[in-house]
Amino acid sequence: MGSRFSKLRPCCWRSQFKGTVLEAPDAESEEKGEAYDLPSFQEFSFEQLRLATSGFAVENIVSEHGEKAPNVVYKGKLDAQRRIAVKRFNRSAWPDPRQFLSLSLYNPYASPVGLAGESQPMKWPMRLRVVLYLAEALEYCTSKGRALYHDLNAYRVLFDEDCNPRLSCFGLMKNSRDGKSYSTNLAFTPPEYLRTGRVTPESVIYSFGTLLLDVLSGKHIPPSHALDLIRDRNFNMLTDSCLEGQFSNEDGTELVRLASRCLQYEQRERPNVKSIVLALTPLQRETEVPSYVLMDIPRGGASSIESLSLSPLGEACSRMDLTAIHEILETVGYKDDEGTTNELSFQMWTNQMQETLNSKKKGDTAFRHKDFNTAIESYTQFIDVGTMVSPTIFARRCLSYLMNDVPQQALNDAVQALVISPTWPTAFYLQAAALMALGMENEAREALKDGSLLEAKKNEGH
Repeated sequence: MGSRFSKLRPCCWRSQFKGTVLEAPDAESEEKGEAYDLPSFQEFSFEQLRLATSGFAVENIVSEHGEKAPNVVYKGKLDAQRRIAVKRFNRSAWPDPRQFLSLSLYNPYASPVGLAGESQPMKWPMRLRVVLYLAEALEYCTSKGRALYHDLNAYRVLFDEDCNPRLSCFGLMKNSRDGKSYSTNLAFTPPEYLRTGRVTPESVIYSFGTLLLDVLSGKHIPPSHALDLIRDRNFNMLTDSCLEGQFSNEDGTELVRLASRCLQYEQRERPNVKSIVLALTPLQRETEVPSYVLMDIPRGGASSIESLSLSPLGEACSRMDLTAIHEILETVGYKDDEGTTNELSFQMWTNQMQETLNSKKKGDTAFRHKDFNTAIESYTQFIDVGTMVSPTIFARRCLSYLMNDVPQQALNDAVQALVISPTWPTAFYLQAAALMALGMENEAREALKDGSLLEAKKNEGH
């Protein structure tokens, strides 16, 4: 597990809300000066990724591959809002870091990522939802100039905390020249790839056809064998016995027909992704039923606040008792800043540092007297200088924003405090308060739970 690649970039995936579908702008678009309403790229340190995955814990492994593509994918949690998948490679997998950066597109800003449980077979309506969502994701990628997807298979499917299927971004490609190898069994590889060594948009359709077979059969059937069964109309051999009675013959026949079209040897005979979406949409059943219900999995944010063991600050944040939060933060002071105050004192001899300290002192005085507008202004001056970082300053400005009914700014400050001090329960608790003010109750519960767990670990160590 040698390499420490940690650059995360936005990618595309299907969402009910178009505003949350993100992609990496290409160089050509940037040269034209086209505007993108996207967050800036963000780089995470290896230590942050290690903490997010609980030290790359074995229980967080969601998939792994062997010697040909040595990598392990972990589920992780940056904070209450952001669930991530972290793919960790051996050095032998990517001897050229530039190739890694050109192929790997990550999304740290998108909806939380997790995996479903596999203790029971997936129901037919959910299987149809999976392939439709993935087809819609591929259609969106295609519309934005990202028609190539390397090695599309069932392992590329992830599920968010509501169990909605998502397209993993690990397979997105810029162009076919980047496809140096194909990690699946050659029996499932598009025939043109074997001839030319390149992935084309039609190759992606072929791979989608293998996904349709997986959904129908519940197992990995080589396309050549599947096509023989289809020609012989031996549909029983293609159908998962667990699905008996869950779908009509018409629906089954339509899915088989669509898979057969996708798996045609000649690329020109395969459908495009838009026609696949149009074919799958009428097959959808129980569209009003949430995915987590179809999967028989409790919703991610369903844990009750009452069941958590919260500190006084956690309790105050859970109740949105801003007065109590203020009293606690004022009492605690800066003791959690781990030496920041001493370092500041050491540098007091410079005029700039003296000015910085004065803005901090002014902010502290205003915060103590509940003059939150002045506190925001003074703490902002301290932060903008950028010479020193203080999670407590961000925590205090966070509360000041909440007092002024500016929850989004408060949330931003809570996240910043967490970036500076990833294991600080206070940052999670304040994040929960900001999320509640924004009406995001499920995410707020997760933040409270994270803060409670960190506090418990902290107390165990004492």
